[in-house]
This record gives sequence, structure tokens and C-alpha cells, in this order.
Amino acid sequence: MVALVAQIIARIGAGEIGLDVIALLSMGGALLFGEYLAATIVALMYSGGQYLENVAEGRARREMTALLSRAPHVATRRRESQMEEVSVDSIAVGDCLVVRRGDLVPVDGTVNDGEAVLDESALTGEPLPAKKRPGDIVMSGAANVGDLFNMTATKAASDSTYAGILKLVEAAQQSKAPMARMADRYALVFLTVTIAIALLAWWISGDPVRSVAVLVVATPCPLILAVPIAWAAGVSRAASSGLLIKGAKILEELSMIRTLVLDKTGTLTDGRPTLREISTSWPEDEFLRLVASLDQASSHVAAKALVDAAHARNLSLVSPEQVSEEPGEGIAGTVGDRKVAIGGINFIASAYGVEINDAHTPGTIAAAVAIDGKFAGILLFSDQLRAGAASALNGFKAIGVTRIILATGDRAIVARQITAGLPFDEVRANLSPGQKIDIVKDEKTRAPVMMIGDGVNDAPALAAANIGLAMGAHGSAAAIESADAVLLVERLDRIVEGIAIAHACRRIALQSVFAGIGLSVGAMILAAAGYLTPVQGALFQEIIDIAVILNALRALRIRPSASRLS
Repeated sequence: MVALVAQIIARIGAGEIGLDVIALLSMGGALLFGEYLAATIVALMYSGGQYLENVAEGRARREMTALLSRAPHVATRRRESQMEEVSVDSIAVGDCLVVRRGDLVPVDGTVNDGEAVLDESALTGEPLPAKKRPGDIVMSGAANVGDLFNMTATKAASDSTYAGILKLVEAAQQSKAPMARMADRYALVFLTVTIAIALLAWWISGDPVRSVAVLVVATPCPLILAVPIAWAAGVSRAASSGLLIKGAKILEELSMIRTLVLDKTGTLTDGRPTLREISTSWPEDEFLRLVASLDQASSHVAAKALVDAAHARNLSLVSPEQVSEEPGEGIAGTVGDRKVAIGGINFIASAYGVEINDAHTPGTIAAAVAIDGKFAGILLFSDQLRAGAASALNGFKAIGVTRIILATGDRAIVARQITAGLPFDEVRANLSPGQKIDIVKDEKTRAPVMMIGDGVNDAPALAAANIGLAMGAHGSAAAIESADAVLLVERLDRIVEGIAIAHACRRIALQSVFAGIGLSVGAMILAAAGYLTPVQGALFQEIIDIAVILNALRALRIRPSASRLS
């Protein structure tokens, strides 16, 4: 007991005031007035409560801890005919890697040959293995459950999906919800009320044992334990569904979101555009070779479509030089002896002082090309609405989101066609990254805003919103870095589930607080009136603690489809 008292005093010295002070006073009072059994029970209950707290928090954070523990550390790199074991930190973009059965994909990349069968459940929550064919993107952290396959690294380890996930997890484990911080402050109020009731009971009855009974039965556990456990469990529950949230604070803010701003390409659509048409006076193959060579250096989702189209025609691409990219606008560089630029129509038109006809096939994404400072042609891409997007948008409305806005840099005609029949309150097109920020800031003056995007150009708007959510499966590293949450599975309905989880966690946390504190105050009144002895009070206090912690852990079993959504 001496060691326990020393530990309590040390925690009080560190500023952790609340449960520790009450425990110290109750043990000291019980010993002072000869209630040795009660003092022993309080000591045992306190130690047991700490153990229960650690177990509960570990259980609540289980999914997050599992993500940290399974980070890939080594990889097999193929150089000519030789294979070598290397640290993932030494992998460079373009390295050929070998992934054996049972290995984790070490960095983001693309499949070179054969069919890869990957277990992505730890990342996305999807239970069935995903099949990847040559050219398909694979995420770091996925486990190979099929045959050996070769892949090419497209990102270094520090820029890969899993590195971003680990940063989110570390931030999540250090985060504290505003409700939990508020609970800490109220724990001090609870301490004051407890001491006041104990002194009042002694003064009225003249029996110091009654004040000891009040101190023994008092428990701020519903405030200082149940609330953070409920939010931590919610973060873990969301992670198991493929939605990584940067801590309890963000989850609590998620429960308050009323306005949603979405990017189009890669968010509302599946982000895999295909080259549909080339309009140019140049020889078509040479035109495609030049723009595809330049786009090898771009992270834009349309760049891969151009490179794939060039490979399909067996065109020989070269490495571009002197490349400069304006996120969300366009890219320019030198290919051989040609100066090439590709980007949005407005970007190319203003940069090169030309007028470009904007009348193109409805529903296509248009990109303009300049070669050697002159307008050279138009590329048209098609992109499909993401599967389940319509039902997810209706789900947002059902769960309490009152306003949904599409904010895209694409043309108005494309934006109107893709949103036809969908429950958007406003569609904004031809936007620059700066204009997206302005929209988010303007909407924030009226209601909490969540911005969802996937590209480099979305990163500033993600950072400006109350909550920025990045589409992480194929999103850019910049978007993931700027985000408060990352969706690792290509399903917008998982975001709806995340909001439902946030609402349910808030309800569970409040239930634990009001029920637990109500029971504790009631027990203190009974103890003050002489109806509970110190021993009975100690046992009753532990029952309350266990009940509120178990109730908080219900957040791990939240079924979003069954949750009350508003």
C-alpha cells in the first residue's frame, strides 16, 4: 500500500488530479478512523481499476495498434539477375521488387507481370482478397496471399500509403477529444463536490466514518476514463472499416459536420480516366509520344491514362527534363528537343496567349497541349461515376449533412452531366485550388465543413476545412499529409459509416457520463445518510467503474447501418 500511495502522490505531482486525490483521501481517512478493511479494498480496487483502464484502452485501440505493428521493414529488390534483401527505406522509385507469398508490399507501386492476389483487409476492412493485374496499383502494407509477383516502386517508403497511415495512427494515439478535455475539467468540480459532501456528512452526523464512506464511494471514472475510451474505441472501429481518423478530436468533430464539399475526379468519380480522343494536326503517334513522355513525371490521375495509351501503341517514351508542375493546373517540360506543356484549357490558353475552342464531347475531361510555345491539340478523357456514389450522397443527407457541394476544376458542362440526378445543393466548376479554399472558408462561416479530395490540388482545401478527408487508396501523398482522415477503400459509403460511428460514440460517451455520475452522486448521498458503510461503498464504486467502462467499449461493436443516424 505504501508503494501505491507513493505512486498516487507522484501522479498528483504530475498534475493528474481527480481519481487519485479521492483515492488518497479515502484510503487515508479509512486508516485514520480504523476502517482497515475498507482501506485495503480501496487499494485493491484502485490497482484493479488501473489494470481495467489499461485493458480497456488497449482493447479500444486494438485496430490502431495492429496497424503500427505490421509496418513493412524489409523488401526483396531485383537487380539484373540478382535478388537482395534491403531495408524499405533504401527503395527508390523505379526499383523492381519481388513480393513472395506471405510478404507485405513494401512500398506503393504497380504490378509488372502475372496476377497478384492481395489481402488488404488490414488497410481497407475488405475481407476478400483483391486481384491485381499488370499495371494495377498496389498499396504498401497489403499482404501477398497468392503467388510470387514482381512490381515496380512508384513511391519511396516515406511517401507511400503506409507511411501516411503510420503518421495518422501516431497522431490518433496522442489525440484527445474536446469532450475528454472537458471531462478532465469537470473531474475537478466532481472532486470539490465530493469533499464538500464528505465534510457536510461529518459535520451533520458527527460521525467521521460517514465522510470516509462518501470518499470511498465517489468515482470520477465515468468522466476521466469512460469518455476517452469511448472515443478511442470509435477511432478503432472506423479503422476496421478502412477509414483512418487522426484521433478522437477529429472523430468528435466528424459528428458535427453539416456541410460537405467534394472534388470530382478521383472522389465522386473512380479516378481512372481513359484516353478517349486525340484532336491534333500533328502526327497522332508523335503527339501522344511527346505528351506521354512528359506525363511520366506527373502525379495527375489522367497522366497514367496517357502513359498507358502510349504503351498500348508500343511508343518509345523518353525521360522528360526541366519539368515544372502547377498542381491542379498543368505541367511543362522538355522532351528531347521539344518544349511540351499539358494542362487545363484555361491554363494553356492564358499561358500561351491563344484561344481554344471549349466545345467538346459532353461528359469528357479535356486537356490542352502546347508544343514549342504553340497550341498543338486537345486530349479528351472519360471518367466514370464511382460505384455507390448516389446512395452514399443520399446517406450523407440522411445522417444530418444539410448541404453538399461539388467543387471541381473541370468544365461546367462535365460537372453538370456527372451530377445530374444526384442530391447536390450546388455545383461549382472551373475552379483553381485557391478558389476551392475560398469556398471552404466561406462555408465554414455558416456550419462545420468536411472537404473530400484526392489530388495535390486538393491539399490546401483539405487543410482549410474543419475536417479534410483524403481518398487514400490512389490519392496523392500531399492530400494524405494534409488530411485529418484517410479513406483506404474505394467506397464513399464508408465515410457515411464513419459519421454514424461518430454520432454513436458521442451518445455512448454521454450515456456513460450521465449514468455513471448520477449513480456515484446517489451513492454518495446514501453514504452521507449512513446507508452505506465504507466497505459497501468501495464495492459499489467498483461496480460503477466496471459498468461505465463496459458501456464505453460498446463503441467497438457499433453497426453503422443499425445506428440512429440523426
